[in-house]
Amino acid sequence: MKTRENFHLSLKESAYDLNASGTEFAEFFKHGSLVVELYKPAKVDKQTPHTRDEVYIVVTGSGRFYNEGVYADFVQGDFLFAKAGAIHRFEDFTDDFMTWVLFYGPKGGEK
Repeated sequence: MKTRENFHLSLKESAYDLNASGTEFAEFFKHGSLVVELYKPAKVDKQTPHTRDEVYIVVTGSGRFYNEGVYADFVQGDFLFAKAGAIHRFEDFTDDFMTWVLFYGPKGGEK
């Protein structure tokens, strides 16, 4: 998967490339500390805590987001945040669930 070196990401093209890759996530953009991925887990979210702060912008689908002992229902268009090191995951999500993932800042997160 080639990281795109421009200022515009097409959701349609990125989703096509992600599906073609056969993986659940792929990196599409990087600039400084910012890394942008597209994530589409299959049935179960198997991610573990990350070393950097993370933002999700839900592209399609709905479900529940667990973040450090708190649950929030989410739908298309919602913004979700997980600080570095936080135990978090998506649960009870629909088959069409897909989200942009934005990692940023230093290891250990912003202070």
